[in-house]
Amino acid sequence: MLNMRKTLVQLALATMVLPLAGAASATDSWPGGKPIHLIVPYANGGSTDLVARQIGNALGKRLNQTIVVENKAGASGMIGTSYVARQPPDGYTLMIGTVSSHAIAPSVTANLPYDVSKDFTPITTIGTIPDLIVVNPTVPANTLADFIKLAKSRPGKISYASAGPGTSSNLGAAYFAAEAGISLNGIPYRGSGPALIDVLGGHVDMMLDVIMTSLAPLKAGKLKALAVTSKTRSPLLPNVPTVAESGLPNFEAIIWFAILAPAHMPEALQTRIADNLDAVLAAPDMKQFLLSQGIEAVGTGPAPLAQTIKADTEKWRRIAQIANIKPQ
Repeated sequence: MLNMRKTLVQLALATMVLPLAGAASATDSWPGGKPIHLIVPYANGGSTDLVARQIGNALGKRLNQTIVVENKAGASGMIGTSYVARQPPDGYTLMIGTVSSHAIAPSVTANLPYDVSKDFTPITTIGTIPDLIVVNPTVPANTLADFIKLAKSRPGKISYASAGPGTSSNLGAAYFAAEAGISLNGIPYRGSGPALIDVLGGHVDMMLDVIMTSLAPLKAGKLKALAVTSKTRSPLLPNVPTVAESGLPNFEAIIWFAILAPAHMPEALQTRIADNLDAVLAAPDMKQFLLSQGIEAVGTGPAPLAQTIKADTEKWRRIAQIANIKPQ
């Protein structure tokens, strides 16, 4: 009887140890000669794709490993993102996520095929891009305070362009209007390109636009920049104040890019991947490349990224409610 009990105890201990040993083995062997697939849920040639390829190339050199960048575009990023959510958390499938896919989408997309809080392992934040609040030069406002005063004198008459309902430019403008206590007339477009064209043409007064897109028109005098939407000034436009500096201290609306993996990744493997990526992001040439795309490199590691996703998901949910945007 004693021998049988001893055998049963040994078997029980063995079944407890095996999964732990398997997880440790997977972590110790990574990357282990297998290609790592970096999924981009957007089309080839876009800014997210360019960033993914640059990071993939640098990470591949650091690990002496093949990094395969795969574009799985469609449905505003949902196809590629849901694909990653279904993969094993073995370190061989990573993705680039954004504030749109992992913080805004839950509030504006009906029947989202993934759960941002349960289906992913946060790895690290790549970097952030502020928007610019820009106006047509004919708008009689040279500062954000001037613009707010103008909008208060003409409630509902000042127009803003957005890339469409539920986009970051739409929600960001609604957020700004709520914080400033003004009423703006939102005009949605099918993409930021057509929206910016009508601001440049004087058909619409204002827009929140990605900083890189506005640089050339600003230099040509075809736009006026009133403020950046980040907490600190952008090194690309150091003379443009922040919204916070301009009288709305709680305002921040930034676009972020991050690396994520499927859920339930072992913590040791999560840390190993994050450490390697953060080393890549800290390199001066990578920082310079990202800045050329308007992105300020961050490299936060897992915990701050998880906090950002949680906080921003709740933040943009509140703003969608303020803007009366229903999931579609």
